[in-house]
Amino acid sequence: MMELAHSLLLNEEALQKIPDNKKPVFVFEWLRFLDKVLSAAQKSDIKEKQKRLVEQLINQISESPGPPTRKLLARCLATLFIVGDSFAMFDAINKCNEIAKSKDDSPSYLPTRLAAVACLGGIYEKMGRMTGRSYEETVQALIKSLKSAESQCRGETMMTLEKIVKGLGTAGQQSYKDVYKAAKAAMTDRAMAVRTAAAKCMYQLVNEAPFMSTTEMETVVSLCYRALDGSNYDARYAVAELLGNLCATTLNPKPNTTNARSKPVKLEDVLGLLSAGFLRGGFGFLKSSTSSSSAGVNREIRVGVTHAYVEFIKCMGGLWLERNISTFLNHVLELVANPRATPTHVDAVYARKCVSFIIRSVIGGLLGEKAQIAAAKEICQIIIKQMNFVGEASADAAESKATAADITGSQHVLVCALHELGCLVLSLGTSASPLVAEPATGIIEPVVSVLIHPSASARLSASWCLGSISVALPSQLTPLVDRCIERMNKLKSSPEAVSGYSSALTSLLGRVYQCPLGIPHAKGKQIFNIAEELLRTASQNSRLSLQRTQSGWLLLGALMTLGSPVIKGHLPRMLLLWRNAFPRSVKELESEKARGDSFTWQVTLEGRAGALGAMLSFLQHCRELITEDVIRRLLAPLECTLTMLAHMPGVIKMYGTHLKASAAMVRLRLYDVLSMLPPQSYEGTYTSLLRELVAEFTLTDNPANTTTSLLRSLCHVDDSVILGSWLQETDHKAVEDQYEPNRRVDHDILQPNSASGSGALEHDAHSLFYRCPISDPIPGPLPLGVAVIDSSVRLYGLIFPRVAHKHRYQMLQHFNECIKQAKSTRQQAVQMNIFTAVLCALKSLSDTKTKLGPDEVKKAAFNLILGALSSTNPILRCAAGEALGRMAQVVGDSKFIAEMAQYSFDKLKSARDVVSRTGNSLALGCLHRYVGGMGSGQHLNTSVSILLALAQDFNSPVVQVWALHALALIADSGGPMFRGYVEPTLSLVLQLLLSVPPTTVDVHQCLGKCLSALITSIGPELQGNSGSIATARLSCLVCCAIMQDHSDSLVQAEAVACLQQLHMFAPRHVNLGTLVPHLCEKLVSSHLLLRRAVVACLRQLVTREAKEVSVHALALASDEADKIEKFGITETGMEGKLFGMCDTEVDGKLISDLQDTLVSLLQTLATKDLTRWLNLLREILSSSTDATSNQQDESQGNNNDDDDDDEDNENDAEEFTAPEVDVTHPTVAPRWPTRVFATDCLRKIVVACEEDLTHFDLETAREAKKDGKCDFLVLHLSELVRMSFIAATSDSNQLRLAGLAALQDIITKFCNVPEPEFPGHVILEQYQAQVSAALRPAFSPETPSDVTAAACDVCSTWIGSGVARDLNDLRRVHQLLVSSLGKLNAGKSQCALYNESASTMEKLAVLRAWAEVYIVAVSREHGNPDTLLKSTDEDDFDNKGESLLTLVQSELPTLSQNWFLALKDHALLSLPTEFSGQLPSDGGAFYHVDTIDSARPHYRKSWPSILHALAIWLKEAGFAKLNKDMGHPGGESQPTNAPANLYSEEANAERLYLIIGICVEAMCNTTIQLPEHTAETCLHAIHALLESPWARAQVAKDPVLYKELLNVMHRVFLTHSGVKVHLAVMDVVRCVVKAAQEHLKFLKQMEESKSDKESKESKILLPPGGEGGESGEVIPGQSIVFATLEVCLGVLSRRVPALNPAAQTTGFQMSKKHSQVTEEISQLLSNVVQVLADLSSLCSVPGSLAVLPTVFHLILGLLREMSPISMDKQNSAVVTVCINCIRTLLNSKRYEGDKKLPDWHKLIQSSLATVIKNSISDADYPGMDETTYLYTITVFIICASHVINKNIVLVKPCIKAYLDCWQSEHTHIRLKCCQLFTTLISQISSEDAMPYIHIMAPKIIDYLYTCSTSPPETELERDLLLASINTFQMLIGIAEENKRITLLTVFLPILVSYLLDEKSLPTASKISRRIHDESLSHLMKIGPQYPAQFRVIMTKQTDLKARLETAIKVNQEAKSALIKAQEKAKIAAQPAKPTITLKTNFGSFA
Repeated sequence: MMELAHSLLLNEEALQKIPDNKKPVFVFEWLRFLDKVLSAAQKSDIKEKQKRLVEQLINQISESPGPPTRKLLARCLATLFIVGDSFAMFDAINKCNEIAKSKDDSPSYLPTRLAAVACLGGIYEKMGRMTGRSYEETVQALIKSLKSAESQCRGETMMTLEKIVKGLGTAGQQSYKDVYKAAKAAMTDRAMAVRTAAAKCMYQLVNEAPFMSTTEMETVVSLCYRALDGSNYDARYAVAELLGNLCATTLNPKPNTTNARSKPVKLEDVLGLLSAGFLRGGFGFLKSSTSSSSAGVNREIRVGVTHAYVEFIKCMGGLWLERNISTFLNHVLELVANPRATPTHVDAVYARKCVSFIIRSVIGGLLGEKAQIAAAKEICQIIIKQMNFVGEASADAAESKATAADITGSQHVLVCALHELGCLVLSLGTSASPLVAEPATGIIEPVVSVLIHPSASARLSASWCLGSISVALPSQLTPLVDRCIERMNKLKSSPEAVSGYSSALTSLLGRVYQCPLGIPHAKGKQIFNIAEELLRTASQNSRLSLQRTQSGWLLLGALMTLGSPVIKGHLPRMLLLWRNAFPRSVKELESEKARGDSFTWQVTLEGRAGALGAMLSFLQHCRELITEDVIRRLLAPLECTLTMLAHMPGVIKMYGTHLKASAAMVRLRLYDVLSMLPPQSYEGTYTSLLRELVAEFTLTDNPANTTTSLLRSLCHVDDSVILGSWLQETDHKAVEDQYEPNRRVDHDILQPNSASGSGALEHDAHSLFYRCPISDPIPGPLPLGVAVIDSSVRLYGLIFPRVAHKHRYQMLQHFNECIKQAKSTRQQAVQMNIFTAVLCALKSLSDTKTKLGPDEVKKAAFNLILGALSSTNPILRCAAGEALGRMAQVVGDSKFIAEMAQYSFDKLKSARDVVSRTGNSLALGCLHRYVGGMGSGQHLNTSVSILLALAQDFNSPVVQVWALHALALIADSGGPMFRGYVEPTLSLVLQLLLSVPPTTVDVHQCLGKCLSALITSIGPELQGNSGSIATARLSCLVCCAIMQDHSDSLVQAEAVACLQQLHMFAPRHVNLGTLVPHLCEKLVSSHLLLRRAVVACLRQLVTREAKEVSVHALALASDEADKIEKFGITETGMEGKLFGMCDTEVDGKLISDLQDTLVSLLQTLATKDLTRWLNLLREILSSSTDATSNQQDESQGNNNDDDDDDEDNENDAEEFTAPEVDVTHPTVAPRWPTRVFATDCLRKIVVACEEDLTHFDLETAREAKKDGKCDFLVLHLSELVRMSFIAATSDSNQLRLAGLAALQDIITKFCNVPEPEFPGHVILEQYQAQVSAALRPAFSPETPSDVTAAACDVCSTWIGSGVARDLNDLRRVHQLLVSSLGKLNAGKSQCALYNESASTMEKLAVLRAWAEVYIVAVSREHGNPDTLLKSTDEDDFDNKGESLLTLVQSELPTLSQNWFLALKDHALLSLPTEFSGQLPSDGGAFYHVDTIDSARPHYRKSWPSILHALAIWLKEAGFAKLNKDMGHPGGESQPTNAPANLYSEEANAERLYLIIGICVEAMCNTTIQLPEHTAETCLHAIHALLESPWARAQVAKDPVLYKELLNVMHRVFLTHSGVKVHLAVMDVVRCVVKAAQEHLKFLKQMEESKSDKESKESKILLPPGGEGGESGEVIPGQSIVFATLEVCLGVLSRRVPALNPAAQTTGFQMSKKHSQVTEEISQLLSNVVQVLADLSSLCSVPGSLAVLPTVFHLILGLLREMSPISMDKQNSAVVTVCINCIRTLLNSKRYEGDKKLPDWHKLIQSSLATVIKNSISDADYPGMDETTYLYTITVFIICASHVINKNIVLVKPCIKAYLDCWQSEHTHIRLKCCQLFTTLISQISSEDAMPYIHIMAPKIIDYLYTCSTSPPETELERDLLLASINTFQMLIGIAEENKRITLLTVFLPILVSYLLDEKSLPTASKISRRIHDESLSHLMKIGPQYPAQFRVIMTKQTDLKARLETAIKVNQEAKSALIKAQEKAKIAAQPAKPTITLKTNFGSFA
């Protein structure tokens, strides 16, 4: 029926037919359709029906429409009057006015009244001034109705008044005073929704009514403060926006609105008004504040004013802020200096958070990088001023009271200033380097000066700030550490200095993990000694003992963060320090109690707390060092501490309560440490420990009602909707935390004493080295009281599963008792803590799969939970529900679960109070959540029916919320079992959405959650077309539409999440045309949760429909200001908007989703729209770092670009003449993280383009571009290079690294792309200057190691790419690498900024780069002798003929030594841990002994290239002298500067074995999978070595190494599948076989010169005669031939599975895969065959006969597989090699005269029989290719004809083969047959050839006769004929003398018949002409050759003679004519004499 609603006019007939409960849905669906139609309609479309339509719409007002319907109704009505005629508008207004004036106050009339008011708002907002003066009556009617209206109506009226003001603008001035009066009253309305609406109305009034910002300004401000009192989040935010806008408008009034006589308002006055609200909540009107906080400070007002400050600055704009930064910062920081803002410590923390939030929001969000640097300098000035002030105050001892107050104020100012400075520097990263460039004006000195401030909080903040500076600028880390150590030593007598500098060191050490390059290892040792010294000297000076003790342990705790490598050496001393910090025994503890005083105890407790803190840090950061022995040694002090805690109450009583804090800190640290240890290790202490823990969280000894902060986090994340914890997910969390307002309907403050948001550094100095998330970098440890309870709860949960059931029961009973005994608020506090502990325990039980215990334990737990289910506190009810669910999960007993469910059912049926209903509803939901659909299936029906009923309790929205939430939980967990309840639930959700007032946001939010669960429940069925599914789908879409249109962001977020799910299950039914604009609109929302939901939805959409999303978003781009404001989309589209958000967002999850979305869009769209994407990235990368100086920077940039082509200059022009934006709000240039991401995107675009090679082919791309096809990457190369250059030369190190990586990618991809206009050149040549300029800065001395290392990689890539053809161009980059060589010789003594592993990384990167350059240089030298570099310098004659190798040559002696040392290091570091004792005690050549672990990854990255280079160098130069000694010439010349021992045999042997050893270890390592390219490199290295004769001789001398190498090769081909790896394996095997052959030769020579005795004694690789000896036995495992065969068989069977004897079928398998036999595989197979052929040479004669059958089997098998009939000729290379190898084997002469000769003959005959057998086709094999078969047979016959002819069985198939080939229908086969037959008869004796001649000769003669009558028509047939003629001529030659005349008699007439006569010759075809010429040539040869026979035949056949003579004559004439023509052409070619004579002779210039 719903489709009938889709019409312009309401289908009233259909409406009457449907049931009443469906009518609202029908009307809503009609209005939805109408809204879409009207917005796209023209006036003509609706002209005829407008009157009726207006009537229908006005009628609907009286039909009691629900909230969403009335909103839509108002919009449709207003749109109708805009699109159509507005004649009926006044009637509509009058009608609505009448309804508004009506006196009917009944609830039934309320919807009509609300609808009328909403319609008025809609009309006035859209029609504006077109409504004339009618607004006056409307305004009066609305204001009058306010007096008696209920809250909904008041809220709706205020919204309408806001729209009236907005629509009318300045035209409605006459009524604005009345509106203002009405809004004034509403601003303090008890209903928060009314306050919010009133504030929004006031906001519009400020914009339109001048009196608001002039005469009424102070009144409005005062009113705002009153409105903030007791406000909720929405109201507070709306009032803050109003206040901010009011202040901005007052200060910066609109033109023509100010009174000429009024004075301009000063900034100080406006700021004064705001500060008054911040400090005291206004002007003294709040005497009876409702706030629960301390007198004088109203937190809601303070938070509201905080928002107002931010809004005010945002309204004023970034430029204003930049100009007034000093005033602004001073004012805001002064707020916390005022004692009124900080009456208590907690208030001080909150006030500081507010001020920090203001500064961070505006400076972090509105200012560009340059302005931020200026702001940082301004903050430093404030710090200096404060420190000067403190100095003066401290010096002035007379006014001690005032001094204390002043110092207190200054500490808060400093904390805020330092926090902002730290955050600023962190966000700037290395771009902040100008701030530290000059020490005098830098930021470090002022910050360091605060380290001696009297206040601990200021010192800690300064320490944190220094840590942040070190993270942003890692080069400052080590100097700062040194500075602090130095100052600490100088000022060791000052308590503040000791405390301050130690906390600074702590912060710096704690941040080392964020600095990838670290600090020098020795610093750890130095600081350990300092800490030890502090602890040792603590007792020497009582004035310093407390600070020294605290500082010593603090430093040790921070030191632990450096990890195991640093701590390993200090662990014994640490254990000793820990032992000495605690009493050794109970006796010692007792004696301790008896002595000492209050101060001693304080120092002792602080020392023990510090020791435990260091222990905790050790357990967190040094897990590798924690052994059972260490745990045992740690437990002694822990047990002692536990005993001490039992005595503490007495000690505190004796010595004073000031020890409480220190004792609490000891307990906190103890609990934390025990939480980190295995619970079973301290089982013996459970009794006393549990006593302490339970006393802790049940507040036994604690008079304060302190509650844990963990309860909310232990409740399920989905319960946020009933806990209001969504507030933790807003942008304003930092300030909203301090007052936990709550948008829930019952207005309960959830957890009054959780100290939420009051975290501060001074609560725990150890937090300086805690790790914080990037989005919230300032540590905020909670107050000590809360932290101890949190820790006790966590530890309790951890050990509960290990406690005996008896003790569990006792504890649960004790909990019940504690709750009963406590009263009022204390009872709630105790209950909260107990429930948190119980939840923690149940969670641990679940995690450890432990049962709760017997029935009595269950009952005790159940009773405890039941008590809380009816608590008045919602968070306790929530926790009880959660505990019930967890308990059901742990118990796992269906009977018990049934009892629990039944209890809730009974309660819900009988109870009428809100508390019972809500608690038990949630209990049901939680039961289902934790037991699942299957476990709770029997209760499903009852649960759902009860909750559906409760959800309709309109009298109690709270019950609705909890019931709907429980329903959502059940739907989520029910799975398929819930499917039957989907329809009624969905129907209820829709009904409630249409009727529930929008002000009860929580109900709407729960409805959204419920809908989400229902969509999941239906799942993919939503795609179906059945009636019920279509209805359900429509209901879901309608629900989403209602929630989308809701005013609250959280509800909108739920709508977006539901639409996202719908799109996942039914993408066709989600209209992207409406969804994408909606998402774009919500991207600019001020609510983080909504933005998160939108981006998450977009992330999903673009994975499937990226193009559609992008197109829909781009369609929203417009120049209209209102459209830009609404959607925020410009011509850069969705992508530009998302990139912009990457810059402004701080939430980690949101940024991650944004980046994922952009990457998805990029991967789908970038290749099709390159220009747009590259322009977008270019704008991000090339934009100035500061908005206000854009023009200046850009103009400079334009002048500096002298390397771009015309196309780029056009782009520049577009970029630099962009229209100016609003100067007050300049756009902030992208910050460095966004630019890094943009550079990564650039790299991804390059990767995405790899799919189409046209992107990397300039010529093809240009052609395609002309044809109008899409864009190509190669056409944008200049932009790519420019962007990479910009990134690589930026001031941000991360951006530099990204830029260098991008540059490397570009070089790799484009280095081989030719330049079509300049043949022989590549397109990258024109960018050589940019590349070298981008690389140069990375080699400056101050550049960090990681940047230099990356630049080295780019250098080697660039030099190796071969782009630079010119020597001078190449020298630019080469020189950079040469300069880096100096770092290799710097040694370890240099003063380092970074950890030694950074130096290792840099040095290895240099060596790797040189290695890669050298490898390329050698390969070029060998591969192409023409690649000599040219010099552009004409005078530089020395460069002539230089190559890249000559540039590298001079450095090779140094490099080779360093390469060798680096490989030696790598080999040592690769040793297993059990051999670690073999490592040198002083470290290696390039690594420090203490940084072994961090150095290993750098060696792992570098060793393959270095190894390959060293191997090549050894081949080329290292072994050269040794090769010469062996009689082998070659190798590089030895440089004169080479060390004497560089080329010695010992040194080279060491290198040889090192390289082979490293390669073998890497290739055989079973723990690490070796990458293909590394395996390839290893194999190439071994091959390079073995190409040297000396190296081969070395390998052959060692039989074990030789066999091991072969075994390794076998393993490598098994573990790697790449063809290149297999090729490399075979190269090595060939070298190894060659080594064996050479060794055999050497042994024979030795044998001749030595006696037998001597030769037998030594262990040798092969017997002198070869393997097999006399017996011929080849023993597997010992035989090298067998090992080689293994490798060969393995490779063959991998590539040709049919050869694998173990395969299931050995039949022909090539037909499916023949296309996979690539050129590389073909080469591989050829190499294998050649190795097989060489194997027999390693054996004795008997041995070879044992091996050869296998060799023949494999070669012939391969031949068969490679040459089936149907195969293309692509395997011809393999086939040729096989046949050649067969020929080589058959030609062997070694068996002649040997007794084994008969065996050899048998093998030959068997092999030929195999060939014949292989040629036969069968079911699996089509038969061997005829030509290959014939070729193979011919080789056999030629090489062994005497053997084969003996066996007639073999001769017959051979003859048949020739005959079959000759009779083939394919000419090419017949031609091959003829050629092979010719070869055969020419190579073997006449006698052996006779059988073949007898068969073939008649056939050939027959063919020749045939051709004389039917001449050949194709060139192939011609070739066959000529080949046949040649064959016949050969037959004549070998015929007996007496038979020759017969053959000639046959042959000559045939030849003459091919001659053409005189007439036909000129017109004859090329084929006939060629046959004629060849025949004549043969006749001319036969005549002189056989004159007698020739004469006889010619005499007998005169006609032959005549034809022959004619042909000869014609031939001679043709020759003479040709000679004459050539002579004429020669004369014509000579140059003509010039006609103009030159007067000057230029000959001398030649």
